[in-house]
Amino acid sequence: MNPAYPFSAVVGLADLKLALVLNAVSSRVGGVLVRGEKGTAKSTIVRALAAQLPRVAVVAGCRFHCDPGAPDPGCPDGPHETTAAGGADAAGALRAASLVELPVGASEDRLVGSLDLERALTEGVKAFEPGLLAAAHRGVLYVDEVNLLHDHLVDLLLDAAALGVCYVERETVSVRHAARFLLVGTMNPEEGELRPQLLDRFGLTVEVRATREPDERAEVVRRRFAFDADPEAFAARWASEEAALAARIARARAALGSVRLPDSRLRQITAVCAGFEVDGLRADLVTAHAAVAHAAWQGRDVVTREDVRVAARLALPHRRRRDPFDAPGLDERLLDELLDQTEPAAPDDPDKPESPEDPDDSGGPGSGGSGGSGAGDGAPAAPESAPESAPEGAPDGAPKGGPEGAPDAAPEGAAGPSEGSGSGTGSGDRPQDVAAAGAPFRVPVLKVAGVGAGVAGRRSSGRGRHGRTIGARVPTGAGPAGIDLPATLLAAAPHQLRRGRRGPGLVLRRDDLREPVREGREGNLVLFVVDASGSMGARRRMTAVKTAVLSLLLDAYQRRDKIGLVVFRGAGATVALPPTSSVEAGAARLRALPTGGRTPLAEGLATAAEVLRVERLRDPDRRPLLVVVTDGRATSGGDVARAAAALAGVTSVVVDCESGPVRLGMAQALALRLGARVLPLESLGDLVRDRRKAG
Repeated sequence: MNPAYPFSAVVGLADLKLALVLNAVSSRVGGVLVRGEKGTAKSTIVRALAAQLPRVAVVAGCRFHCDPGAPDPGCPDGPHETTAAGGADAAGALRAASLVELPVGASEDRLVGSLDLERALTEGVKAFEPGLLAAAHRGVLYVDEVNLLHDHLVDLLLDAAALGVCYVERETVSVRHAARFLLVGTMNPEEGELRPQLLDRFGLTVEVRATREPDERAEVVRRRFAFDADPEAFAARWASEEAALAARIARARAALGSVRLPDSRLRQITAVCAGFEVDGLRADLVTAHAAVAHAAWQGRDVVTREDVRVAARLALPHRRRRDPFDAPGLDERLLDELLDQTEPAAPDDPDKPESPEDPDDSGGPGSGGSGGSGAGDGAPAAPESAPESAPEGAPDGAPKGGPEGAPDAAPEGAAGPSEGSGSGTGSGDRPQDVAAAGAPFRVPVLKVAGVGAGVAGRRSSGRGRHGRTIGARVPTGAGPAGIDLPATLLAAAPHQLRRGRRGPGLVLRRDDLREPVREGREGNLVLFVVDASGSMGARRRMTAVKTAVLSLLLDAYQRRDKIGLVVFRGAGATVALPPTSSVEAGAARLRALPTGGRTPLAEGLATAAEVLRVERLRDPDRRPLLVVVTDGRATSGGDVARAAAALAGVTSVVVDCESGPVRLGMAQALALRLGARVLPLESLGDLVRDRRKAG
């Protein structure tokens, strides 16, 4: 088996390295969420970290990896005899810290464990089969693309991470076992965000972006080529740096208990959290734990201002979001102001400088945020200076790969729709100023009729792996999607005498297996078709339109839908946002949407039909919901009736934007062609309020 890519050899990503190291020093920090674009070594560096963690002593034969020096008294494989802490004897053995990966498609049974069906059905005994949380105990649990993991699995995962215990109450099994691990999740924000309450459960967050410096990019490629050509030789070149890093982590772990957090620093932490108006107290706890871990990492025995600053930079960005469309980020100038305002009058820190005590120490996150990407000499940089200076090419005041990188990306994405829309503007069309959207409001629930079989979500009725059990059936796929135990037993029971049953267990055949039929909610593809023509150009009307669509986008975000955006104006229609799970990208496109020109309604509908056709090939189980926002006028383009016919069978909603005392009813006529429900723009928010009053 080839060795993993060395942690110390990763170029750049200073903040990410530091966040991972702080979690390796103290499990109470609460894990790391790594946000970033694809191809930025997120997975590589996480896998490399596991090799740097100290070896752990485990009770031999314990499926839950108990510590021989302090075994879990409630371990299902216990009770275990206590041995010398950290040692290994007949009852224990040393092993490397485990790295367990949770696949996006994993089931709840695979995550938390379940009844051992094989033993239950063949031996007639009730036994528990541990899941991935048990395997990750005292190691690293890595979730790639955590934003694509189903919400209820994320809830289970983060509950176990917060409590350090996994509780299993299912299928006649009642088990609790220790589940303490370093939780690391990675995600690409372009594929959708985590809900804010789930973001809050991650201790630290880091935004990573690929360097734009040609020399650093060349060094990345150079090292990757060297590793691919001879992994063993490459790992050997970095062995001394890796050993130094592992030793330093071990020293910091040992010193963690002796680090003192003065009350003045604790008040400084709470003042900073209050100053950023974060919700709850988890931010205060995480920042305090991270500051203590950073002090131990730096070799200090008391927390300093710099420790607090570093901890706040990593613990607060994802907790200061006031709106689901806000990108995580942190105003470092405000952070420094808050630190200055709360700096103790009498220093409680030691007289020694706040720089690391080991100038020759190496093997950690790269210094200066550059990640040690030199001219190819392969020498890693000192880890402790990571948060103090920015790399070349990084934004002012923002170390590369730091959490404050996210807001910079929004303007780039926002520019897209302006250009895309403009390409459809014919000569003589004069786009108006971009109207601002108002505060979103709650909208009525829009659903696709019938029962689907798409990905789990929160909008329309759907059958899949999640939801309430409404029956059982013979498995239809390559294997059963879970086992419906009562139905399986009922199917096997009549055949026991014929099959020669003699012992306590049942004699089963494959055709006895039954899988549950579950009905819950599915996510849909919500495709917005927005009229941005001159007839919508009145500033008040376009503001109302943008506010309504933004509200519908927020609803799609909360219901875990994919969304797309088609805009028509001028000479044609454009796909301003192809179908994606990133509702934030849709909001950015919408806010920058200009208006003006003629109204090619038919082209807008035809473009929507083509988008849905292509998406149906990519994701046939995800049912579409079409939302057309228009006043119904068509002043240019093709035949509206023919374009509407191409959308037959698609659940549609027309948001009627026509206003004024005299109305032509064109949006109503369009809705008849589409077989769509009509929602007046001006009363969109009132429908929910009226329903509440009626209830």
